[in-house]
Amino acid sequence: MSGIRTNAAAELLGVSPNTLRSWERRFSYPQPRRTAGGHRQYDLTELEALRRALMETHNISSAIEVARQRGEGPSSPSRLLDAFDHFDETAADRVMEESLAVRSVDRSVQEVLLPAIELAEGRDGREAEQELACRWATGWIHSARRVVPPPTRSQGVILFDASNGLDLESLHVQALELAIRRAGFRSILLSFDLPPERVARAMRAVEPTAFVFCGGEATLEVLGRLVYTVRQVGSAAPVFEYREAMPVTGDHSIPSLGSTPSEAAENLKQYVDTGKIEHTKVARDDVDEQTEATPTKPVRLAAQR
Repeated sequence: MSGIRTNAAAELLGVSPNTLRSWERRFSYPQPRRTAGGHRQYDLTELEALRRALMETHNISSAIEVARQRGEGPSSPSRLLDAFDHFDETAADRVMEESLAVRSVDRSVQEVLLPAIELAEGRDGREAEQELACRWATGWIHSARRVVPPPTRSQGVILFDASNGLDLESLHVQALELAIRRAGFRSILLSFDLPPERVARAMRAVEPTAFVFCGGEATLEVLGRLVYTVRQVGSAAPVFEYREAMPVTGDHSIPSLGSTPSEAAENLKQYVDTGKIEHTKVARDDVDEQTEATPTKPVRLAAQR
């Protein structure tokens, strides 16, 4: 863990060493460690959190309360949210770089980026900050995807995205594809509402091992057409959902890959590697035999875990 001595810590905070020591006695924050020689050693994480909180509150007791609440270090969701709230994309980049120094790409996305976007959502008067956050996060994930090594697996995966665009669910879908690619699969991310013939060409090119429905906004009608197209092309690959994306309530037979990108990618690998995926079939009475047909009841696909 990195740390600095009292004089340097005081200079970083813009106060005297005596003031810094008085805060330690009065508030027990920042709380230094002691070296073998008895010298104070202040943690840079605590100092940075306190410095930023002081800039916001201009009051030491309030700043310490804020710093303690954030208390997860510079590469935390709250620090990333703070960058969004100040419209500071450079600071947001720095937070993620700091996270990558101690976490993998997958963990940085799952433990810092996505939670920060969730914190940014639904705040009155903060719509501009939320839009910036979503656009920045989209760019970051796309940049990370571009540097993923070539696939190490022969299997392909097609993801059908029903999300609305600039929101948390859309970013979960993008993060899922990134995780699947980083797991070594070939992948294509397509919109739910593409014409069937466009989807068929993609399936012939990829020859997917699995299909994943994600995004949570598809209608049962569109889902039925997609399933029909998949089977018309001759694919018997299993169908999964991610984050309860199925547009039906109650029991259905499409298995879930989970609710986080890492969990979904790991489950997909396990299904493929252990041979626990059985070929799926579409019940004949669930999908109309016409190319443009829509189902009259929930689509049921049989898949064994």
